[in-house]
Amino acid sequence: MTKTTTPEDRIPVIVGIGEIVDRPREITEGLEPLDLLEQALRRAERDAGAKLLGDVQSLDVVNFLSWRYRNPEKLLAQRLGISPAHCYYGPVGGESPIRFIHEAAKRIARGECTVAAVCGAEAQSTATKAERAGVELPWTPFAHDAPEPKRGAAFQKPLAVKLGVFRPVTVYPFYEAASSAHWGQTPREAMAESGTLWSRYSEAAAQNPNSWLKRRHAPDEITTPTADNRLIAWPYNKLMVANPSVNMGGALLLTSLAKARAAGIPEDRLVYPLGGASAEEPPDYLVRDQFYESHPQNAVLKAVMDIAGGGKKFDAIELYSCFPCVPKMARRTLGLGADVQPTVNGGLTFFGAPLNTYMTHAACAMVRRLRGGDKLGLLYGQGGFVTKHHALVVSKTPRPDALAQETSVQGEADRNKRAVPEFVAEASGKGKVESFTVLYGRGGDAEHGVVMLRTVDDRRTLARIPASDHATLARLLDMNRTPVGSLGEITMAADGVPEWRVA
Repeated sequence: MTKTTTPEDRIPVIVGIGEIVDRPREITEGLEPLDLLEQALRRAERDAGAKLLGDVQSLDVVNFLSWRYRNPEKLLAQRLGISPAHCYYGPVGGESPIRFIHEAAKRIARGECTVAAVCGAEAQSTATKAERAGVELPWTPFAHDAPEPKRGAAFQKPLAVKLGVFRPVTVYPFYEAASSAHWGQTPREAMAESGTLWSRYSEAAAQNPNSWLKRRHAPDEITTPTADNRLIAWPYNKLMVANPSVNMGGALLLTSLAKARAAGIPEDRLVYPLGGASAEEPPDYLVRDQFYESHPQNAVLKAVMDIAGGGKKFDAIELYSCFPCVPKMARRTLGLGADVQPTVNGGLTFFGAPLNTYMTHAACAMVRRLRGGDKLGLLYGQGGFVTKHHALVVSKTPRPDALAQETSVQGEADRNKRAVPEFVAEASGKGKVESFTVLYGRGGDAEHGVVMLRTVDDRRTLARIPASDHATLARLLDMNRTPVGSLGEITMAADGVPEWRVA
């Protein structure tokens, strides 16, 4: 074991993991999120092989959206019979499980607590089926008076909302198109990379007993639109986006090395957080300098490479996978080839996307991998619209010194930021494509295109391409030539929305 000068009661270790997947035969038999949270935590305690839940002094609950409670973290603590000093229910964000695990580890390292729990759950599949069937669920009454979490349109400009580009599935395509053009790929080459990458996620999901979808999908199957794999927002089909219609709960228990040893937990069950990093963008994606890379993502991933020892390679990684552009950008920053295996868990399409808590399950899968023989793992989570980033390095051996408490790399991210163009909601004259997408209806027909443009005076705007403008849509959808950089004419439509036509 690595020698360390840190007292054992200040060395955090992950000692227990628990997961539950609920597939009820009848809608009313479905478990509510609080049930899933409690069961996942009790499974994590059994996995640890030691009575730890009664000693939890730090409880973090990942935000969930399938049901609404008032103070769910306190309701969960009551169920467990505990009164933790730190009892927290977080905001929306796919990076939050990794942030909570990291922050719990830092609390243990500071001596503020001895046992910490991080958990999350969603029951969206059951909630959606009940709503469609008009069935009343026998759950804790829905808390209509509890505030609804801020997401999507709450942070975006009115023009983005009007054009429909305020949801993840319609915003991430801007990064997809801009980054692939920046890398010199044709749209066809970019699509092929997405298909190959997503197929690898499906391979991992097929081998994960907790996955919602347990079948390997070939690259062409993923990228080819069909009735069951419909286009949603170019270039993303249904099999390329997150699948939130799942019922899942996940939990991790952390404690100090001293308490783990005193409880008799075997050394080969322990996983050590070595450190991590975080940074973020403004929540309004239209006030970013460009869309072919993320400065916070770069800063976070470079920081964790340093924590891991520079050139040392990770044995296992989990790259957040709401949409292909995220792991595609991340693997380039990490210096990983196109043959990378990007997941230990299976990805948000195939394992399933219990919304903000996917990375809780990825962390459980990573613990299993390290217990199984791998030495060094990377967990990278992301939230918002390429907005919030947090990564954590985990290992089978402890770090030689104390866990770092300062983990923000926001300064590094901000230093690399270039000038941000002024955004305008009205424009005319020539406009150059910065990025684009096309939105599709459920029947498979294009509803309209949306281009992000730079005007002649280098301001930024959004513009619509009507479904009737077949020539411009064809230019956007040309698989052999990216439209990024193309010039066209901006005019204002009768409804006050800019429209763009290819030159």
